[in-house]
Amino acid sequence: MGFKCGIVGLPNVGKSTLFNALTQTAAAQAANYPFCTIEPNVGDVAVPDPRLETLAQIAGSAEIIPTRITFVDIAGLVRGASKGEGLGNQFLANIREVDAVVHVLRCFEDDDITHVENRIDPIADAETVETELMLADLDSLEKRVKPLEKKANSGEKEAKEALALMNKALVLLREGKPARLAELSVDERAPYAQLGLMTAKPVLYVLNVEEVSAASGNGISTKAAEMARMQGAKSVVISAKIEEEIAQMAPADRKDFLDSLGLEEPGLNRLIRAGYDLLGLITFFTVGPKEARAWTVTKGSKAPQAAGVIHTDFEHGFIRAETIAFADYVAGKGEAGAREAGKFRLEGKDYIVADGDVMHFRFNT
Repeated sequence: MGFKCGIVGLPNVGKSTLFNALTQTAAAQAANYPFCTIEPNVGDVAVPDPRLETLAQIAGSAEIIPTRITFVDIAGLVRGASKGEGLGNQFLANIREVDAVVHVLRCFEDDDITHVENRIDPIADAETVETELMLADLDSLEKRVKPLEKKANSGEKEAKEALALMNKALVLLREGKPARLAELSVDERAPYAQLGLMTAKPVLYVLNVEEVSAASGNGISTKAAEMARMQGAKSVVISAKIEEEIAQMAPADRKDFLDSLGLEEPGLNRLIRAGYDLLGLITFFTVGPKEARAWTVTKGSKAPQAAGVIHTDFEHGFIRAETIAFADYVAGKGEAGAREAGKFRLEGKDYIVADGDVMHFRFNT
């Protein structure tokens, strides 16, 4: 089960530097000119979760295997991208393929790094990118609506349903609002997502600041954070340059460096967890002497679906899920103690997995 966050923004805002830090490689060339990223770079990163190490210590697991999330470094958008300016068509296609958007905004002054529009204004930058995405979505929908209207008028049920969803998006886009603001019923969410609208994807703003502002942000990032809050979006303050330095350090040296900056942990940890949450994901664990492992499911997943993440046979032959909440596992110092405390549960097919569940699946082969 793969989940992708696409890193987007104008050129020279720190996207590739951030990606380099995320993947702890120099795979993405960070250069001071537009379009230094042509093909999207892709990197899988571990989701930081201190619970996993705790479980491994209790169970004496020989190996720790975190769950992972994919980040895609997408080349910088420019004004006019919706009409093919720059490398617009290719960039937009790459954004359509991700599940969520991580929008990097430049919140630092640096005369040595050119801004594509010769200004430092993250709110205007955000509007430029959002506008291009909305225009591209609007163009895409208007091309699809006319043939669909003919089918709907002839009485096709599926066409009517699809047209109703498209019209919800069109109303917003024509008002200059992103498609993610549509009010949807639970049953409409999945087919709405299948429309492939870029502005329907959830957004996380990364406010990229200079090194000295890494811990608390600056005046520019404060304004950008307020913009995100007004949109109902989340934001994370990060110094991409510092994160790249940290990623290249020996693990033993990182703590002192973070302490000197007033940081409790790398900003990337917060970013990865925020991206994970943005996608509506939760973690469950399997624990034993061989390994302690984290697995990803979407919120609301039932036990058989979680079993299927491990192996499709587990889902098809699902019988029961042996389940212990993380806190109960820790309090009981393992499975035996949790059993003795009455915290060991057998859950059936309708059980909705909770974040932190420690699970073992019974199934027919």
